[in-house]
Amino acid sequence: MTTSTRAEAMTGAASGEAGAARPGETPLAGERAAVQQLVDSGWLDSLFDRVDAGELRLTGDGGFIPEMIKAVLERGLQAEQADHLGYEKGDPAGRGSPNVRNGTSAKTVLSEVGPIPLEVPRDRAGTFEPRLVPKGSRRVGNGLDEMIISLYAGGMTVRDIGHHLRRTLGVEVSHETISKITDAVLEEVKAWQSRPLDPVWPLVYVDALVVKVRDGNVVTNKAAHLVLGVDLDGVKHVLGIWVQAAEGAKFWAGVCAELANRGVQDILIACCDGLTGLPDAIEATFPHTVVQTCVVHLIRASMRFVSYGDRKAVAAALKPVYTAASPDAAETALLALADSELGRRYPGMVATWERSWERFTPFLAFPPEVRKIIYTTNAIESLNYQLRKIIKNRGHFPNDDAVVKLLWLSIRDIEDKRARDRAREAGRRKHGKAAGRLIEGRPTQGWTQALNALAIAYPGRIPQGVT
Repeated sequence: MTTSTRAEAMTGAASGEAGAARPGETPLAGERAAVQQLVDSGWLDSLFDRVDAGELRLTGDGGFIPEMIKAVLERGLQAEQADHLGYEKGDPAGRGSPNVRNGTSAKTVLSEVGPIPLEVPRDRAGTFEPRLVPKGSRRVGNGLDEMIISLYAGGMTVRDIGHHLRRTLGVEVSHETISKITDAVLEEVKAWQSRPLDPVWPLVYVDALVVKVRDGNVVTNKAAHLVLGVDLDGVKHVLGIWVQAAEGAKFWAGVCAELANRGVQDILIACCDGLTGLPDAIEATFPHTVVQTCVVHLIRASMRFVSYGDRKAVAAALKPVYTAASPDAAETALLALADSELGRRYPGMVATWERSWERFTPFLAFPPEVRKIIYTTNAIESLNYQLRKIIKNRGHFPNDDAVVKLLWLSIRDIEDKRARDRAREAGRRKHGKAAGRLIEGRPTQGWTQALNALAIAYPGRIPQGVT
């Protein structure tokens, strides 16, 4: 192996990158073969015998693993320098060279196994630029960065992450460094938030999370709105995350304009609940869209006026209203409920339905296949439930971008964990217990029947060939 090739190999190994497989080998086959050689030689057995005897520590300051990484990095740096100078250390070919070795500089880099003290070689001309541990770099590999981002996505604050790394790895990482690492994903978040969208979306759900955001010297409650769309294939996608910074009508007009600018031309049905200004903004931007109130939210809102002991009876009395075959039948059922003993006892419950009647009745025009899908925003509420657990202990956020960043990272982290669980259970004979997709890429049950019903209800608005 040449000096250059050896340097490149060490660079890839130290940074955690898998080497390219040789012809006929599967990825990582070479690495596994090398590990197997160590196992077969008995070297690992003797190593763990020394660990068991207390003669050797694997981790921690001065442990075997940090020292091994130190040796690999320093050997790689020496190989890089030899490639830069054009001759190996001690090689007579280097005599009289205009540039020679000039000792080393001490440097400590952070890794997922703890701090690694290094001796970085120098050259007299000062032209050596190491790639393995670049100048100014204080971390090696992606492991520590990925660990910090994962902890942040799990809801830990910057200070909590710093304390966790100090306690578990013995690594001192400043709050500023942790913030820079998590801020590195902001460009990716912005690209995701501005990505092009399909022109037609049969269903769009909108729901909100309440978060605390610092505004100057005051911490205020803001609504972080998640917009979930179901495409023509029945697959769910998070279209974007918006933190409400202005009054309702102006804010939602901006959101709808942004969706239109990203390529959305038509939305058949938009399901939401009591969001001021949203119905008018949707109808102004997408004039043919039907804005539908979430029935489950409407039931919950009306139950606030009902004592706990009567809630089961009221729920049974409301069922004829939202399962009625037509708006007239539903109105008759609601009037009957208002004249009943329960209706007279809880007039606020009846008034809740009366105030939302205009936005509720479009639901009754659809066949059962469509009603089942738009009956509730549970699809997005299941996501919000997971996100609420993450933001519960966060206290407050410094700005709106921090809210969007955490929510995006959390969604990605949740989906990645579920994907790993499904991958582990792939190929097993028994049915696995791994959860399916939470939101992103999750198919909608009963979509074929619902899409055909939508095609009949909205002729000419669903592209030909889809159904």
